[in-house]
Amino acid sequence: MNRSEQAFADAQQVLPGGVNSPVRAFNGVGGTPVFMQKAAGAHVIDIDGKPYIDYVLSWGPMILGHAHPQVISAVQAACVDGLSFGAPTERETQLAQLICSLMPNIEKVRLVNSGTEATMTALRLARGITGRNKIIKFEGCYHGHVDSLLVKAGSGALTLGVPTSPGISSTLAAETLALPYNDSAAVCDAFQHYGEQIAAIMVEPVAGNMNLVVPDREFLQTLRDCCDQHGSLLIFDEVMTGFRVSQQGAQGFFNIRPDLTCLGKVVGGGMPLGAVGGSATLMNHLAPAGPVYQAGTLSGNPIATMAGLTTLQLIRDLDFYPTLIARSTKLLAGLQHAADDAGVAFTTQQAGSMFGIFFSAQKSIRSFSDVMACDVSRFKTFFHSMLRQGVYLAPSAFEAGFMSIMHDDTIIEQTLAAARQAFAEQ
Repeated sequence: MNRSEQAFADAQQVLPGGVNSPVRAFNGVGGTPVFMQKAAGAHVIDIDGKPYIDYVLSWGPMILGHAHPQVISAVQAACVDGLSFGAPTERETQLAQLICSLMPNIEKVRLVNSGTEATMTALRLARGITGRNKIIKFEGCYHGHVDSLLVKAGSGALTLGVPTSPGISSTLAAETLALPYNDSAAVCDAFQHYGEQIAAIMVEPVAGNMNLVVPDREFLQTLRDCCDQHGSLLIFDEVMTGFRVSQQGAQGFFNIRPDLTCLGKVVGGGMPLGAVGGSATLMNHLAPAGPVYQAGTLSGNPIATMAGLTTLQLIRDLDFYPTLIARSTKLLAGLQHAADDAGVAFTTQQAGSMFGIFFSAQKSIRSFSDVMACDVSRFKTFFHSMLRQGVYLAPSAFEAGFMSIMHDDTIIEQTLAAARQAFAEQ
């Protein structure tokens, strides 16, 4: 028994399932989760001292790589002054100013502690502004464990949502319409039936929680048009895509204007931090400026804001995104070439520094149903082969992968060498 096996056995005695977030349990791939002890650059290191090239990157935040010296130094300096004040700090304003300067459709920001808090706040704000209750979400999109958003579609595109977890009120879930991703006609039909009741659309502008699915720009434009026509709000969940797809997020890349934007992951630089942003008019509905209540003891935490502020300052370098995206493209091209050489049905998709890998002969994966048709058993075999060779991928066929600026040509070549072996084992 290695140390991770013993650690997992111990954890299961005191943590439900042995983990504090379900995907970490390796249920999607089988086997024992690897317990990590430290990280640096493009690598994580487990409690047995084995290093892995990391394409999980804490599920996205570590765009600079792990333990970036300038981020670590800034956080250490901030810690000396105190871990939490529960009072305003200038750094909160500085981070908000930087977010507003980078994201094209944000004038004011409310800082929170997680992506889930951000989406929860955005929904409440949308309902409070519009006076409506129904929302639209899309199959395969995950927006945190918010009750209204843990629903799925029934037998038809317009079937009212049903809960996907015990503990969620069926009455609340019935206010959610769950539609197929990339299906503009379904969106139009939903507004035709329920338009005057719909408070908002919540969407991942690039889906990253059913692996990576890139939207048709026309789909996003339909969302914008329908919201404009019916007085609903368009909410972009950019917790994953914010500062990942481009410096201006998916909204800048696709040139589509959301009313509200949810941020997390990169914006906190690896610390627990999220944000909701939008126009001053909309954001001023939040308390204490307006009647929609939201609060948080640790919101704007001085350590988290320092990590986020330092990270966002560093990624403003003019060469940062062209270099990062070029390396992401090189990795995926190499993986595709290796799979083709091995005769394995395989395809990749990319959005900036996010990527998806699919064991499928279908070259364009556009929806949840397309993802579900992929060969999950082949992914599991590939995952474990890569893990044995020191490459750490997301332990699920339904999660996106991420690149950091520390994944250089040497790291990419090491990854491709492992992949060639893994494809040979298929």
